[in-house]
Amino acid sequence: MSVRELVVLGTASQVPTRHRNHNGYLLRWDGEGILFDPGDGTQRQMVRAGVAAHDINRICVTHFHGDHSLGLAGVIQRINLDQVPHEVSAHYPASGQRFFDRLRYATAYRESVRLTEAPVAADGVLASTPSYTLDAHKLSHPVESYGYRITEPDGRRMLPDKLAAHGIKGPDVGRLQRDGVLDGVTLGQVSEIRRGQRFAFVMDTRLCEGAYALAEGCDMLVIESTFLDGDEQMAEDYGHLTAGQAARVARDAGVRHLVLTHFSQRYSEPDDFERQARAAGFEGELSIAQDLWRVPVPKRT
Repeated sequence: MSVRELVVLGTASQVPTRHRNHNGYLLRWDGEGILFDPGDGTQRQMVRAGVAAHDINRICVTHFHGDHSLGLAGVIQRINLDQVPHEVSAHYPASGQRFFDRLRYATAYRESVRLTEAPVAADGVLASTPSYTLDAHKLSHPVESYGYRITEPDGRRMLPDKLAAHGIKGPDVGRLQRDGVLDGVTLGQVSEIRRGQRFAFVMDTRLCEGAYALAEGCDMLVIESTFLDGDEQMAEDYGHLTAGQAARVARDAGVRHLVLTHFSQRYSEPDDFERQARAAGFEGELSIAQDLWRVPVPKRT
């Protein structure tokens, strides 16, 4: 059975707290796992969350601040220790190649797995599979940062009443789907487009065009909300978003499920982030992320 869910491994900004680990998120997308921004302690959080090294097919790093990348060394070594049988691809800002090299080879270990480096140098498509297209957009942060977006190809949904009106049933339905036409009846006459699902991951950034482009029409948006609205100037100065700003991005982009995360240690009440997100006008499903949560991607409409 295909599974599409977000496994939250850590939700803290800058430094871990008693209740929040450094960043880390695994997106399960059918038979693949995409690990985003593994901060310090991610390997242990994976154990606690029931995530194995074998679950990782792709690693996506938004930028090379420590809370988004210090866990790379441990994760990469664990992938090799467990002799993951498949290739693992790694995406990260090309300008941070020296940091990736240092983390990949932080200590001695035996390399047993093919880890393909695929640095990001510009907006655009990074990978295409039968299940999704992965693309990146540049964000606005003191160091170069990219957000990531998963887009499932559109499919078609068969319409039983129209099939029946044309007398098409049983194996003929499969023939029509395969060939596109059956006895003069086209696929378009008895089906409609089933929009592919969309997921976006937006970390450290100010408000910018890239954040909106990534969020547009997403079923799930995982986005930083480091600060509360009262500290908006501080957010701007350090290249971050407030809860209200993040929620307005989601509202304007038509997001169905908003996941706020990457919280500053200065705040102790998660409910404040929810109140400000709602006050900003976001009316969809809302999660204020907690470590080790599993958040399902919304079902297709």
